[in-house]
Amino acid sequence: MRDRYTLLNAAFYGVPQMRERMILIAIRKELADDVEFPAPTHWIDLPSGYQGSRAVALKLATGKDLLSAATGGSGYKAAPEADDTLRPAVCTQEAIGDLPEIMARELLAEGTLRRGTRRLDAMLPYGGHNQQNDYVKAMRAWPGFEGGSHVRDHVIRYLPRDYRIFAGLKPGDQYPEAHRYALSLFESEPARLQALGERPEDGDSEWDALKAAFVPPYDAGKFPNKWRKMEAVTPARTLLAHLGKDGYSHIHYDSRQARPISVREAARLQSFPDGFRFAGTMNPAFRQIGNAVPPLLARAIAQTLHRQLIGEVSSEDLPLAAGAGR
Repeated sequence: MRDRYTLLNAAFYGVPQMRERMILIAIRKELADDVEFPAPTHWIDLPSGYQGSRAVALKLATGKDLLSAATGGSGYKAAPEADDTLRPAVCTQEAIGDLPEIMARELLAEGTLRRGTRRLDAMLPYGGHNQQNDYVKAMRAWPGFEGGSHVRDHVIRYLPRDYRIFAGLKPGDQYPEAHRYALSLFESEPARLQALGERPEDGDSEWDALKAAFVPPYDAGKFPNKWRKMEAVTPARTLLAHLGKDGYSHIHYDSRQARPISVREAARLQSFPDGFRFAGTMNPAFRQIGNAVPPLLARAIAQTLHRQLIGEVSSEDLPLAAGAGR
């Protein structure tokens, strides 16, 4: 058996997400002398946090190759390198900017956004907000999973306390900035109420309830990465299964919409085509997305194995070949 494993970042393969994953491939030794990994198609200079984590992972992988010792295989292999001669990585705005806007604060004020189970049977028309590019076209036209005239699964969490906080954050802001902004909102509220003759006394139950309506209860020193407002012009940070619990790690970059990403936006950032349906309701769907291997990354690996074991893939079998970049 020839087994090899490496670290691949999804952003280098047309996925609008900087997702680092270990990939293990094993091939019978009669079929191949070695295992090949896919060549990158896109380039991004990864943020320092990803570079640091990658360096630690590579040190562990190459320092003591337990997998190779256990299987008798070949073990770790360096991934093909990306460079800045490749097309730029697909950014967040390119991936989700065409989807219908969801103005969370307006829907909350209208009473159309309420607490309760979010089912995935609602459909929204794409409408005039239709910023298409190669990546969007690929997600809408994936053979067997084509999108129609309407978007499915475009549902968000009910977070009435936090939409106004999201609106005041800058791209890249995390929980410490969110906590400070929430405090500033709260501190202006007693003065407003005093002008109306309704100001509660500092320290009483009404004061505590008022503060709780503005300020999240988490310690800003202990949870710095709990919240993050996304940047429009870079790929998204890693989507985790924890999205099924709160979604604060991926706050939409558009301050007008002021909300966490929807199920369909998370799917787009993971490179699921628009016609792919998720099982259950909103929370399980987020977990399914966060746990998945990005389809475009899986496709790149499958194509490389096909070429190695069977031969070159026909262009007719590659409907997304031109659709994974700008």
